[in-house]
Amino acid sequence: MAHAHESNTKRIWVVFGILSVITTVEVALGIVKPDSLFRVHFLSTSLLNWIFIILTLVKAYYIMWAFMHLEGEKGGFRWSIVGPLVFLILYLCFIVLVEGDYVFEVFKTGHLKWIF
Repeated sequence: MAHAHESNTKRIWVVFGILSVITTVEVALGIVKPDSLFRVHFLSTSLLNWIFIILTLVKAYYIMWAFMHLEGEKGGFRWSIVGPLVFLILYLCFIVLVEGDYVFEVFKTGHLKWIF
């Protein structure tokens, strides 16, 4: 173990700090919602949504890295756990966002009326 000598208390505070900073950035972007990120679209959704997705994946990876003790494992084993998870989450986000955009466009430009 490379980190056997490191204090657990210090490690917990470092993990808490990193996850807090990422969460604070997400919350600040959600409150401010800059037009330069919100109005620009990429793959059927705004850049702001993609930033949220990427930051959430970074937090999920760091939680697995720290609390599942993946930092001490070999790269191949680490990616065999993280790779499929990241792929499936990105695929789910892509499908939900593209289908949601399609439904929105059908209601916006079609002859059907909004009922909600």
